[in-house]
Amino acid sequence: MPAADESLGVNKVVDSICKLSPDLLAEACGHILTYLQGQTRGVDSALISDGFQKAGVRCDHEALQNIVRFLLLTFRSAGKSNLSGDDLVSRLEEGSNKWPKASLQVLHRLWSEHGALVHAQQEVQAMLSIGQLVDMQWKLGMAVSSDTCRSLNSPYVSLRLKIVEPSGQICQRSLEMTIPQFQNFHKQFKEMAAVMETV
Repeated sequence: MPAADESLGVNKVVDSICKLSPDLLAEACGHILTYLQGQTRGVDSALISDGFQKAGVRCDHEALQNIVRFLLLTFRSAGKSNLSGDDLVSRLEEGSNKWPKASLQVLHRLWSEHGALVHAQQEVQAMLSIGQLVDMQWKLGMAVSSDTCRSLNSPYVSLRLKIVEPSGQICQRSLEMTIPQFQNFHKQFKEMAAVMETV
């Protein structure tokens, strides 16, 4: 994206943020910082939207998503660079000259309080950099045609896994297993659970 287009995009998001009172901005940032510190599984935009509506702030879905994305990227970048509150404010002012002083004060205060924890969480995630299983559904079925089953009408287990990737995005993975494969899978899960209880 050319610099002029990028600057227009940032100014548009900043205009949306300007409509928020300092308390409302702090509340929205709180949801994002809680997630970036590893205390929640994701950022619930619907909850942030409800807070806006209760405060009488009209914000369409796209504007809300842009605010959440912008704040997520800003705090993630600041965490990776281990920025101080002053450095964060300086970068924001370089990106747009439309920032109201009250908004910058809120962002400075929150980042000064939570920045070190976000940085620490990002270092841990970088070492692990794996997804987190948040839901698993299964069902038993009968194979009508298969490459792995020797005969038709063999039972199989279908698994659907919901995983939160390190980026925060939730994705789904599906797989099918024969009954012996599923039994082995189950056995390995039990062994992992036993080991984790000793940690």
